[in-house]
Amino acid sequence: MNPQEEPEQPLQINIVPMIDVIFAILAFFIISTLYLTRAEGLPVSLPKAKTSESQTSKIVVTINAEGELAINQQAIALGELEDSIQTLADRTEQKALVVINADEQVNHGRVVEVMDLVRNLEGVKLAVRTKSPDEEG
Repeated sequence: MNPQEEPEQPLQINIVPMIDVIFAILAFFIISTLYLTRAEGLPVSLPKAKTSESQTSKIVVTINAEGELAINQQAIALGELEDSIQTLADRTEQKALVVINADEQVNHGRVVEVMDLVRNLEGVKLAVRTKSPDEEG
């Protein structure tokens, strides 16, 4: 055997670094999904209720502490609210659920005014969003 010739080693593919990268990506996605929350309306301080139930909805009407309105996070005037909700409700196949997401500091009359508008619409169910007592924030 010639000293310049080394015995040929079989080719190997080292997959350990690839597995490390895959686990790092997987850990990133798992941790990032823990911080995802459903964005239902604008951030408001909700009142607490012991009888809170989770609902899925397509239409969220938010009333912030100043009494300003937003529908699905888009600012809107009270006069345009009825038409906008009806348009969104007509797009759904079943009875649309409209959730009122009102800050606990908002004037009660403003909430009743919005509820009255929503209750007059055909094919729309009304719900008021609260947070359960064990919820933080």
